[in-house]
Amino acid sequence: MSNLNARISEAFVTAGVRPTPQRYAVLEFLARRPVHATAEEIFHAVNRKDPRSSRATVYNSLRSLTHAGLVREIASCGKAARFDTNLCPHHHFVCDSCGAVEDIAWVEIPQSALGGRMVRNYDVVFRGLCERCARSDREAGERQ
Repeated sequence: MSNLNARISEAFVTAGVRPTPQRYAVLEFLARRPVHATAEEIFHAVNRKDPRSSRATVYNSLRSLTHAGLVREIASCGKAARFDTNLCPHHHFVCDSCGAVEDIAWVEIPQSALGGRMVRNYDVVFRGLCERCARSDREAGERQ
């Protein structure tokens, strides 16, 4: 058994999640590709490997894995949510132009900024133009 397979199996046991073949395929896809894939992208990738995997099964697997804390959902205003297996504290940057999602180093928010609120967890999503789109935007402006 490869190291990744062992880690995935251990994650299921630790989280108390039944390791169905579909859940395993979804988690393996996300773990092998450090991209922030949409549910549709995951469905197509998993379905290429196992055509018996339905769209509903992939979506249900993502919901179960997210609920169990094995996958992190990155919500995006007006766009498809993306999924991440990097559970270490970090934030995200979403490009308004191309939709790319990038990991950003964790920044601690001081308790004083939160007032008397009891914060359990938080996600910060920065939005704007990624380096590539910003460069393209600048170059287009220079040509005009």
